[in-house]
Amino acid sequence: MDEQPTSVSYTIVEGVVSIVLDRPAASNALNLAMKRELLEALSTARTDHGVRAVAITANGKNFCVGQDLGEHVASLGADPAHAMDTVREHYNPIVLALNGIEVPVVVGITGACVGAGLGLALAADIRIAGERAKFGTAFTGIGLAADSGLSATLARLVGMGRAKSLFLLGDTFDAARAEQWGLVHRVVADADVATVTAETAATLATGPTRAYRAVKQLLDANVDAPLADVLDREAEAQRRLGASEDHRSAVEAFLHKRKPVFHGR
Repeated sequence: MDEQPTSVSYTIVEGVVSIVLDRPAASNALNLAMKRELLEALSTARTDHGVRAVAITANGKNFCVGQDLGEHVASLGADPAHAMDTVREHYNPIVLALNGIEVPVVVGITGACVGAGLGLALAADIRIAGERAKFGTAFTGIGLAADSGLSATLARLVGMGRAKSLFLLGDTFDAARAEQWGLVHRVVADADVATVTAETAATLATGPTRAYRAVKQLLDANVDAPLADVLDREAEAQRRLGASEDHRSAVEAFLHKRKPVFHGR
């Protein structure tokens, strides 16, 4: 029996994991098989101690248009009371797995990035966008609210007022506006997105991964925390990192005007 084609690929080279969404004919809409494969890929990256950075890109013109609506309509027809179970069963675990990756995660975005696709992108750490990328929430246009963590991540990045208007009015916005609002780190030519994403991840993979891990944990824990708790967590992180081999060797390299080499120890 022939094997079914996969819709998510996973490779690792020199500590950099490359995860590629691969349903280009469907604009990388998330059907059941793709959601399962994506969760497996993210879970593998999360638990593999050899991973130092993750790059997520997509084949085709569009990054991800969210839920596969054809499959969703079939689910509504077959069992409307449970059609939205996919949020708890698939989307929530995907976002938790992505958020739980302790090393830097870079996403490269071309074309449409809407709905759960936008939620996936905003759950990463760094976003590289093609110049013709288009973003949108899309949920209220089909009578839904939000999932994939988007009601929190979008508001944190662009502010509550702008997030409300993007959900309620359903306006789309381009890459230049996304960069202006701080949603993306950099805008490049569409043809360069995959390369720049891979290069950014490779650069991060040679960096102080213990420090990156601590920074991610501090930002997640401290975004709405009382100042005293923020200061305590920062002090503890600096205590741990100050005793690391990476810190000692980097300070010595600085004093001797050498480029530091980090090993994650």
